[in-house]
Amino acid sequence: MTPTSTPKPNPTVLAVIPARGGSKGVPAKNLAQVGGIPLVARAVRACLSVREVTDVVVTTDDAAIAEAARAAGDALGATERVHCVQRPPAIAGDTATSEAAVLHALDAYEAMHERTADVVLLVQCTSPFVTREDIDGVAAAVARDGADTAVTVAPFHGFIWRDGSAVEDDTYGVNHDKAVRPRRQDRPQDLLETGAAYAMDVEGFRTHRHRFFGHTALVTTDPARVLEIDDPHDLARARALAPLLDPSPLPTREDIDAVVLDFDGTQTDDRVLIDSDGREIVAVHRGDGLGIAALRRAGLDLLILSTEQNPVVAARANKLKIPVLHGIDRKDLALKQWCDEHGIAPERVLYVGNDVNDLPCFALAGWPVAVASAHDSVRVAARAVTTTPGGFGAIREIAAWLLGPTLTGHLSTPTNPTTK
Repeated sequence: MTPTSTPKPNPTVLAVIPARGGSKGVPAKNLAQVGGIPLVARAVRACLSVREVTDVVVTTDDAAIAEAARAAGDALGATERVHCVQRPPAIAGDTATSEAAVLHALDAYEAMHERTADVVLLVQCTSPFVTREDIDGVAAAVARDGADTAVTVAPFHGFIWRDGSAVEDDTYGVNHDKAVRPRRQDRPQDLLETGAAYAMDVEGFRTHRHRFFGHTALVTTDPARVLEIDDPHDLARARALAPLLDPSPLPTREDIDAVVLDFDGTQTDDRVLIDSDGREIVAVHRGDGLGIAALRRAGLDLLILSTEQNPVVAARANKLKIPVLHGIDRKDLALKQWCDEHGIAPERVLYVGNDVNDLPCFALAGWPVAVASAHDSVRVAARAVTTTPGGFGAIREIAAWLLGPTLTGHLSTPTNPTTK
C-alpha cells in the first residue's frame, strides 16, 4: 500500500509517553533506574533529542513520575517542552489501552496549548534502549514521508513454534514447516515489533482509535537493543546491558570546577597489607599521582574525602599536595559543607567513588563517577565509569577525560602499583 496522508510543511509532532504508577510485574517500574536514570526520564531524554519532536507529554497518575519527567526536561534546558497530564483512573488500570492514554493526552495537550498536533508518537518507557534514531525514524515516516502509521521493528531469524495439542493434538511451526530446516539466508526476513516507538497521523488516529491504520512504515532498529521490561528479570538484564548499550558521555574541563576523590578502592585496589605490628599498608598508583598533579595545575579544586581513619590517607594527601577530610561518617554532609565554604556549585563537582557509602555523594555531585572495580550499585548510579580499576590508574584516566591527550594512555591493564 502506498502512503495516503499528505505531509505538512512544518508539522507539529507530539511525543506521548504513557507512564502509570501501578505495575504488578515490577513495582514503581517507570521510576526504576537503568544506567542510573529512571525509565521515564530515559524516555523523555530520548524524545527531546529528536529533531522532529515539537513537545513531549507524559501521561501518568503518579506525582513522583510526573516530577521525574519534569526534572529530565529541566536538566536538558527543555522545561517548556515537557508537559505532564494527569491520567484519569478510568484509563489508568491494568486493562486500559495505550491508545486510550494517548488520545486523552492528545486532547489535553491541544486544549492546553490551543494548537492541533499533526503527528502523535507513542514512546514506551519500558523499552530503555530506544534511540534518537528510532524515534526520529517513525516520526519522519509520518511527518515527512506520508505514511499513516509507523513502528520500530528488528530483524528476527528465529523459528517460532506453537503448542496446538489442545486443539490439533500436535505441535507445529508458525513461521516454518517443521519438516524443512532452511538456512537463515534462504528464509524470508521476519521483522519483530519492538514495542518501543510508534507514530500515527493524528486525524487518522482519531478516526480509527488504533495505532495501526492505512500504510504502516517499518523502521528497522538494532536487534541488540530490543528489550521490554515486564518483570524483575528484564530489569536486571537492562541494568547489566546499560554500560554496554548506553552512550558514555564523559565530562570535559568545561563541565567541572572541582574533583573530589574517595580513597580506599578508588585510589587503592581496596586491599590492606598488615605487618606484624598491626600497621596497615595500601597500594596506590604513580599514574594517579601524575593525574592529580595535572588537575591541580589546571586550576581545579581538589579534595580527598574518606571515611577511613588510618593516617595513611592524610599522608597520601600531603604527598599529593591536596586537602583531605578523613574519618568522616557523613561524607555527603562534609561534601556539601566543603562546596559551600569554597563557593563551588555541587553540579560542577566530579566525585569519584567505588562503594555504597559513596552513593549519598553521588546524589549530590553533578558528575558521579565510578571506578571500573566499583560495587554494582555504584556503577549503576554513576554518570560515567572508568575502564580502569581503582588503584591501577583510574584517577589518571579521569584526568585524561578532563585535560585531553597529553594525559591519555592505555591504563586498563594493572601495572606495578606502588606502596605508601
